[in-house]
Amino acid sequence: MPKPWCPPQSHNVTAAMVNTTRESMQTDTLYSLPYYIYCCILGFLSCSLFLHMNFELKLAMLTLSLALYSGLFLHSHAWLSDCYVVRLYPDQSTLRPGVLKEPKLMGAISFFVFFFTLLALARQNEYYCRLDFLWKKKFKKEREEIETMENLNRVLLENVLPADVAQQFIGQNRRNEDLYNQSYDCVCVLFASIPDFKEFYSESNVNREGLECLRLLNEIIADFDELLSKPKFSGVEKIKTIGSTYMAATGLNAASGQDTQQQDAERSYSHLGIMVEFAVALIAKLDIINKHSFNSFKLRVGINHGPVVAGVIGAQKPQYDIWGNTVNVASRMESTGVLGKIQVTEETAKALETLGYTCYLRGVIKVKGKGQLCTYYVCTDMARSGPQAPMLS
Repeated sequence: MPKPWCPPQSHNVTAAMVNTTRESMQTDTLYSLPYYIYCCILGFLSCSLFLHMNFELKLAMLTLSLALYSGLFLHSHAWLSDCYVVRLYPDQSTLRPGVLKEPKLMGAISFFVFFFTLLALARQNEYYCRLDFLWKKKFKKEREEIETMENLNRVLLENVLPADVAQQFIGQNRRNEDLYNQSYDCVCVLFASIPDFKEFYSESNVNREGLECLRLLNEIIADFDELLSKPKFSGVEKIKTIGSTYMAATGLNAASGQDTQQQDAERSYSHLGIMVEFAVALIAKLDIINKHSFNSFKLRVGINHGPVVAGVIGAQKPQYDIWGNTVNVASRMESTGVLGKIQVTEETAKALETLGYTCYLRGVIKVKGKGQLCTYYVCTDMARSGPQAPMLS
């Protein structure tokens, strides 16, 4: 086999480098691939640097590079490898390179090793990118579910507690012994009951052991609750229902300890007017229900205003309520009232007079636990009169 042609050593700078490399390798029995093989390997590496490139495109680029480099340096330019061997081992009769030191063979092995290694890395990178995408998608979905659940819990909590009180419990791990309470100087309390419902309720096979009676009561209470969604009644807070009795209050969203004497009467007692309008709306709503259910229920309403203490009992199952003499008197105004009338105390009647409402005297009645009280009825047959309408006596 004839020796391959190589450039003369005296006219090629690389020849001196090859001689130096040859002497060093012969001494240390080391072997190094030609630089152009390493340049091809760097070309392979450049194809895998783009982490967001999909695996199919990387496979195509690496396959094309492998075919190109193999065709160049193992076929069309294979004489470069032969020349490299001649430079390193000029006397091949005494020092012949082994198979593992053949540049063409080792170059081909290096190409294929890096080709499959980079393919494995690219596949692994794409796998983790896809897995990361699925985790992010799952995390986003779970976060949306958590936000939806938090909003639902907030809505449910605000249905049980006033909005400002609910904020005290949202996002806080309150202990069972933690007590929430707030004092208010002027709160208007309403009790509205349907005394006729006790006579209407019965348990028989016709009404499925009283189930139909409870269904009607539920519709009545639900219609009353719908009134709270109106903007004009946004300041009304439903406290609770006790059987067929509906309890609500206004003025609970005002700052505690408010000095109402420094304000004008219209602003000080504005929530009293809202409560009266709410009571009138309850009476009108019950009349509409009577027309559809062919009943003749009448509402008995009692209203009083004054200082109260509001608080929440329980942390895991909170229950909001208000206490005070104002609440007790309002309950007595309802229990001693007349069907279809709104009964108020004398102090509340005077406050309503400043708002333009007309009240007429009922008289002095005996109230359990309070003795003799002078009470009034609020006129519901007309809208507000002038700002200084006289209180009838």
